[in-house]
Amino acid sequence: MKEKIKKQESIFEKRLAYHHDELRWLYMELYDNTSMFAELCDNLFQFYEERKEELKKQDLYREQHTGWYKQNDMLGMMFYIDNFAGNMAGVEEKLDYLEQSNVNYIHLMPFLETPEGRSDGGYAVSDFRKVQEKLGTMEDLESLTAACHKKHMNVCMDFVMNHTSEEHEWAKKARQGDGEYMSRYFFYDNDSIPNMYEKTVPQVFPTTAPGNFTWLPDAGHYVMTSFYPYQWDLNYKNPRVFNEMMYNFLYLANRGIDIIRIDAVPYIWKELNTQCRNLKQVHTIVRMMRIISEIVCPGVLLLGEVVMEPEKVVPYFGTVEKPECHMLYNVTTMATTWHTVATRDVSLLKKQLDIVNGLPKEYVFLNYLRCHDDIGWGLDYDSLQCEGIGERSHKQYLNNYFQGYEGASNSRGELYNADPVTGDARFCGTTASMCGIEKAGFERDEEAMEKAIQLDVMLHAYMFMQSGIPVLYSGDEIGQVNDYTYKESPNKREDSRYIHRGAMNWNLAEKIKDKTSVEGRIFQRLNTLEKIRKTEKVFVCQADTWTIDTNDSSILCIGRHYEGEKIIGIFNFSEYDKTAWINETDGMYTDMLSGSQMKASGVKIPAYRFMYLKRNGGI
Repeated sequence: MKEKIKKQESIFEKRLAYHHDELRWLYMELYDNTSMFAELCDNLFQFYEERKEELKKQDLYREQHTGWYKQNDMLGMMFYIDNFAGNMAGVEEKLDYLEQSNVNYIHLMPFLETPEGRSDGGYAVSDFRKVQEKLGTMEDLESLTAACHKKHMNVCMDFVMNHTSEEHEWAKKARQGDGEYMSRYFFYDNDSIPNMYEKTVPQVFPTTAPGNFTWLPDAGHYVMTSFYPYQWDLNYKNPRVFNEMMYNFLYLANRGIDIIRIDAVPYIWKELNTQCRNLKQVHTIVRMMRIISEIVCPGVLLLGEVVMEPEKVVPYFGTVEKPECHMLYNVTTMATTWHTVATRDVSLLKKQLDIVNGLPKEYVFLNYLRCHDDIGWGLDYDSLQCEGIGERSHKQYLNNYFQGYEGASNSRGELYNADPVTGDARFCGTTASMCGIEKAGFERDEEAMEKAIQLDVMLHAYMFMQSGIPVLYSGDEIGQVNDYTYKESPNKREDSRYIHRGAMNWNLAEKIKDKTSVEGRIFQRLNTLEKIRKTEKVFVCQADTWTIDTNDSSILCIGRHYEGEKIIGIFNFSEYDKTAWINETDGMYTDMLSGSQMKASGVKIPAYRFMYLKRNGGI
């Protein structure tokens, strides 16, 4: 027993010694507080000691196999626990279904305690160490993560760093005038400094939550609230805030979480006379988080939520020598994908993919078609402007198109946070509804339904070809459409994002083996693609990936190459049959879906269809 304890201490001490000097230097640069740094280090050891043996074994394996998450078998699915299966025990009962869906990475949407009706979908946390009562307990979480690990599934959760709920114990004490806790937020007894911030800081929700401060009449102070009035921004200039949030981070990691999604990471450092976005201190904090995780729980990955254009996203990977996040969301490509659906023009998407493909292979993006959030039209408007397309008019067109009003659209959905002054708005809808499955089903039009299913599957096939890890939103695997019942709930009716957050329809999921049903047609086709991806090594994250000219504005072509093998994906974003005028002269190819042999030149692609062509004999 003593030898085992010594070995464990030796592992920790070795990791700490390797990282200590850099961690101390970064910490002192921000805080210049030796006693708080000493406290942090002491607590790191405590959390390491508390970590379960099976998690420590997993850490050691992942330390030795650092590319474990970059393989071609990674497929994610995100869902709200209550919508998916009622509670955590229910999710555990549905692991066989997830396994059947080829999923080995589940993202549990926010499940920590939040006030009813003032939760922002779970992102207003009132207790970082308590699960929402309706969803279960921390013991249920540990049971779920352990069950997932037995099936070689990874579990992701949201860690909301930027703010707490106004119902958090810190906020309650701050509201009562306790100076120690007021210093953990941004409190001001008059509007002088808040007004200075407002001059340079953009508003996140200008229509539903204007401004960046909220007046508290009972406390006689303003408090910074970048998102909603009930979400109070934390002051990371206070080392106590950083330390305590790191302890929360490690506590949650020790419950068996594999991937920590850092919510709203660009916002976490505030500075007067700046936009309070992407400041250098944010990168210092994220780098320290990475170091802390590598000391205590190196098997845990950091996923950064950075909803910005590529040049602002990429710095959150850090550098090869000093990495920050392991993974980031490919947000701009997601929005550009739907722009491509609406315009039938792949040129902007091709340019976007070329940017991502040109980045170092160490950078891993999570690719997705839809998520829990709205779609903001953060496109490359400088490029569009060169083609005579204006930003405001194009955003209007996209929102009209996906509501089904313009451009021969079959989409259905609703706007979110529409601003009548600027004309800006975001869009909400499920993948299936945006592809026309809802409309075709309502009209009982079988021909339209098959085209809608083709578009839906083609978009997933294209997503699987991108560089990185694909993630599905729960229900997309069976083509679940918009859920308008959110309008009946007083806590949801003002937030149209709930239209695509509907409960999983398990009656429809029972049809996945029926190839005549919509659910079965989508599930079985996606299943075929997922199995191709898992068996073909060219789908690893490290593969070379590039786009190929097709001489047709509505056809996208992507090539992948790894260790002598090559696959070409061709995707028709048009409702018309087309020919991809590519000219790959390196021999014969096999259509991986039909098995037919062909040359990769002048390839005919039916409307909304795609092809995976594999080069015969390798390269």
